[in-house]
Amino acid sequence: MGKRMEVWATAPRGEGKKDWWTRAGTAFENRDGSWSIMLDVLPTNGKLIVREEKEREERDDPPPRRSPPRAPSRPRDDGPDYGRGDDDIPF
Repeated sequence: MGKRMEVWATAPRGEGKKDWWTRAGTAFENRDGSWSIMLDVLPTNGKLIVREEKEREERDDPPPRRSPPRAPSRPRDDGPDYGRGDDDIPF
């Protein structure tokens, strides 16, 4: 398989602050020397940055966060039981 690259999108955070960096996808070299780029997000400013892929241990960013565990579901409460409708009320 050919060389793999990381594709990043940046967005400005404000005066004097570093830009936000978001992993936008992956690029990989095909057998014929051309490149395929697979994007997961689209940049809002039209700018993409392509860098060599790093191993997870070499990265500065923390590992992706997992969602917190879900609370166990409770039995459904359908409200009070008003009977089956076989009383003398006409509606």
